[in-house]
Amino acid sequence: MTSPDARERKLGFIYGLLAYLLWGFLPLYFLTLAPTGPWEIVAMRIFFSLVLCAILIAVTRSWGRLRAIFASKRTVWLTVLAGVLIYVNWQVFVLATLTGHIIETALGYFINPIVTILLGVFVMRERLRPLQWAAVGLVAVAVAIIVIGYGAFPWIALILAGSFGFYGLIKKQIGPRVDALSGLTLESLWLVPIAAAQLIWVGGTVGITFGNISVGHTLLLMFAGVATAVPLLLFAAATRRTTLTVVGILQFLTPLMQFATGVWIMGEPMPLERWIGFGVVWAALAVFIADSAIAARRGRAVVGVESTP
Repeated sequence: MTSPDARERKLGFIYGLLAYLLWGFLPLYFLTLAPTGPWEIVAMRIFFSLVLCAILIAVTRSWGRLRAIFASKRTVWLTVLAGVLIYVNWQVFVLATLTGHIIETALGYFINPIVTILLGVFVMRERLRPLQWAAVGLVAVAVAIIVIGYGAFPWIALILAGSFGFYGLIKKQIGPRVDALSGLTLESLWLVPIAAAQLIWVGGTVGITFGNISVGHTLLLMFAGVATAVPLLLFAAATRRTTLTVVGILQFLTPLMQFATGVWIMGEPMPLERWIGFGVVWAALAVFIADSAIAARRGRAVVGVESTP
């Protein structure tokens, strides 16, 4: 009979899988929103994510859980920080997608598991195994190859990897006290002033497209709330139920889909230096996965010995 913990871990795996699959399709979705610019898109993501969260809280009658969060100032400030981090991630991602840098966004999410490892070392005081250090070193080599050979610093990739890595760390820390829906509601709420400022700026410069193109376009922009909130809710639910290692491995689905979109659908350039850089990153990920598999096998072996009568 399956234990409650095993069922929770299985649910966490499923939630994580769905989240990363949905994120993998986001570049294509944002491209269909033309001529809407990146600043308006992110503002709409914030507003309609908050609307969706408010509806879900009303339907599930979860106002009590939301109010309970305010009993801890530290938890509230962590949700503010999480909101800022996810805003940076959203804005850089949409800007990159709409300016022909989808491949670099993929590189960022390929690097993200290594960022998670480094956060474990410097924030959680974890000790790295030799293969994990090897993976970190390979990523550093890959970044150097891209900078020197390709002639451009991969700032988009590193900002995406760093912002989402820290976001995942915070979600893991507040997970026991903040459910997925309440967390995303507060994160969206804190970002409303930023979204309002962006819309005012867009309206005074290029003009707001919402409601001015077609009914279909308006509905697609409104759907940005669903496209934003649903995978984030799934991700938060996954981090509360399973390990960061499982979440990190699942995360490879998103950059693979983004890489395919950039190379074979959008036709972005892939010079030799970039192929070499990606090849080194993929080698680092192979080392990371091998290390995780070895550690998991050893863990099962220890459990089996301890449980032997």
